[in-house]
Amino acid sequence: MRLYQGIRSLILTLFRKILFIWVRTDVSGNSVDALALDPDTPVCYVLQYSSLSGRLVLEQEVIRAGLPGAAEALPVKNGPSHSFFFLYRRIGGFFRGRQAPAPTSEFQALVHYGLEHPDQDVQIVPVSLFWGRSPDKEKSLVKLLLSDTWSIAGRLQKLLIIMVHGRNTYVQFNQPLSLKQVIDEYRHNEERANRKLARILRTHFRRVRQAVLGPDLSHRRTLVAGLVRTQSVKEAIRETAAKDDIPPEKVRAKAYKYADEIAANMSVVTIRVLEVVLSRLWNRIYKGIAINNIRVVKDVAQDNAVVYVPCHRSHIDYLLLSYVLYKNGLMPPHIAAGVNLNMPVVGPILRRGGAFFMRRSFKDNPLYATVFNEYMHVMFSRGYSVEYFVEGGRSRTGRMLQPRPGMLAMTVRSFLRDHRKPIVFVPVYIGYEKVMEGRSYLGELRGKKKEKESVFGLAKTARKLSNSFGRVAVNFGEAIHLSDVLDDVHDSWREEAYDAGHRPAWLNTAVSELAFRVASSINASVAVNPIGMAATVLLGTERLAMDEGQLIRLMDQYAALLKAFPYAATVTLPEGSGKDWVAYCEGMGLINRQPQKLGDIIALEGSNAILMTYYRNNIQHLFALPSLIASLFENKDSLRREKIVFLASVAYPYLQSELFLKYHSDETETVINQWIDVLIAQDLLKPLDDDRIGRPDEGTEAMLRLRVLSRFIIQTVERYHIALGILRKYGSGKISAAELEEQSALLAERMSILFGLNAPEFFDKSLFRNFIANMQKNGVITTDDNGLLCYGEGLDEVAEDARLVLGVEKRQAIQQVTMMGA
Repeated sequence: MRLYQGIRSLILTLFRKILFIWVRTDVSGNSVDALALDPDTPVCYVLQYSSLSGRLVLEQEVIRAGLPGAAEALPVKNGPSHSFFFLYRRIGGFFRGRQAPAPTSEFQALVHYGLEHPDQDVQIVPVSLFWGRSPDKEKSLVKLLLSDTWSIAGRLQKLLIIMVHGRNTYVQFNQPLSLKQVIDEYRHNEERANRKLARILRTHFRRVRQAVLGPDLSHRRTLVAGLVRTQSVKEAIRETAAKDDIPPEKVRAKAYKYADEIAANMSVVTIRVLEVVLSRLWNRIYKGIAINNIRVVKDVAQDNAVVYVPCHRSHIDYLLLSYVLYKNGLMPPHIAAGVNLNMPVVGPILRRGGAFFMRRSFKDNPLYATVFNEYMHVMFSRGYSVEYFVEGGRSRTGRMLQPRPGMLAMTVRSFLRDHRKPIVFVPVYIGYEKVMEGRSYLGELRGKKKEKESVFGLAKTARKLSNSFGRVAVNFGEAIHLSDVLDDVHDSWREEAYDAGHRPAWLNTAVSELAFRVASSINASVAVNPIGMAATVLLGTERLAMDEGQLIRLMDQYAALLKAFPYAATVTLPEGSGKDWVAYCEGMGLINRQPQKLGDIIALEGSNAILMTYYRNNIQHLFALPSLIASLFENKDSLRREKIVFLASVAYPYLQSELFLKYHSDETETVINQWIDVLIAQDLLKPLDDDRIGRPDEGTEAMLRLRVLSRFIIQTVERYHIALGILRKYGSGKISAAELEEQSALLAERMSILFGLNAPEFFDKSLFRNFIANMQKNGVITTDDNGLLCYGEGLDEVAEDARLVLGVEKRQAIQQVTMMGA
């Protein structure tokens, strides 16, 4: 017997070595730490279907990773001879009809052992194996033979799959199950214990398969034709035909054309080619990709329709996110792309990579709107993962833009129609140390017309790919369950009837709440990098220059401030220290060194001074509250704590709306008090008698730290003061919101030129518009019947308090600029 086992083991080892001459694997979860294995409990690995090739791959990866139980046999009579087993064995094939898979004898023996030895436990580790990963189910016989899909491959098909896709094999080890816990309730019923463990494992394998391969897709032509046959589209065809006096056949053809223009055509071949191309591209232009909190996605992708909502800073965003997901064993999502990207050559590639195209606006085209809504409903109801950018377009300033409600509203309405498949939003922060389009953003902010996307424009961009753009971070935020948002807004939504044409009164409130949670969660997953830290400190100086040693100390101290009161668990901070960060920024060509005998000067010069505002704005929200508190001491040696809390609380709603700060109104006072305590602990403030808080003495290092900290947010407060100054100059009931927005932006731009401000967003109309809207929302100002803004004495009090944060020079400057605008 031992001789037989020895010969058998030798043959299997030989087969394994031969197999791995060809096979190349990508493996995840294959470590003791990742699996959290108990070293004192036996381990047994399980594959779903019996397969010699699967066994050989599993053995190789267990040995390669040094996992426990690679060669040991479990103490199970008639059970697994090694520490792995198959859940099911195939029946039939070749010359016999294929039948439903049956549980293996090893699986049944393991359950029997567990029942016979209630004091013993076994850790069962499910392992999923994919020979290539195909997201589609085509009619082509070749693709069916050569793709690992939802169907169970036969022996001949598996052989062909290994030959074609063996070098693209993915293996995923998953969290162990406790045999004892699973079967404990069926100690006296072996059959039910078998069924329970089989059901749990079967469900697990199905969830992993959906997360990795995506849902079982139909052919694209079937999907497009099905959209035109839906009741909503049929009704829209009838209405359009009647309204425009067009034959229904022509309208139906137009609807089909719309569906064909929209629908993605995801192709496994394209995805695999893109993986190879993008791997080389990232290695060429980036110094590394840091991926954080990917476990969130792996957890929710198995049971939910996932909506990825990344920030939008670059055209690289969607390529990078799809690549990261695919490399981590997750199905790339269907991506909402502007129809402007559906250009020759590029469009078909993007479509086959998962892009579906949408027009910028279709509110005046109800037929197109209906077709698009139906397409989105198919995506969600069938469990496809989807990606779209809630900002609508790329941020030119580095800040999170105000979310556009369109796609969010479609998602909510689809879920209300059919909520059997849960929808979960996964916020994603993509942080670049050097954004590829940075220079073109500067041109657009200076008034240069935005160039239309074209093949020639992409060719010009390709020339930049020889440059290094530093490192990039992809941080996944905490999942947002859509049902939870709806419960908070309108808890009876499940009981209410809903159809495609119905818009409940509370829908806008739900969409607004969802938009805020998504935007604030993206910001709560920010990746702080050396470029952002250097930009934040240097832009907080008057001359955009600082002694190197002082710059290093300040960056270290402000990083310590973020660690002392972490904004969120999903925020990541850079490795190293201020000294390393200065050297890194210098190597990236973003700061300049001016050698001096008394110590080198580090400065921002030329266009870099404006470009660095982009990277400062990426992380400005992290410093918003401590900076606001620091700014209150610009003209005051001391303030009572309650006054600090009051003033910061008054300003907070406006900062929250602009910077998407995560704290709710009922948390504000608590958080402000916590920040006061942190600033005291960091020696930036000091406690005095009578509950007063004082600033450090003038001329000290601590006072310099406080003053620079206050400048992180001071331009935002100055912008608010400009709007208040213009409103008060005209008086109540004398100026409309549009006029106030226009004049505020013009005067801010003039002030920016006169006083050398390097922040293009300082005179951004949308920020003034948002501030005015929030004053209306908070009841500070109202609109009369003629559309003019009215206010009471409360506005004067707010304006006077705001003056506390401005130095004498700035107050006079704003007053002078306001008078000049009269």
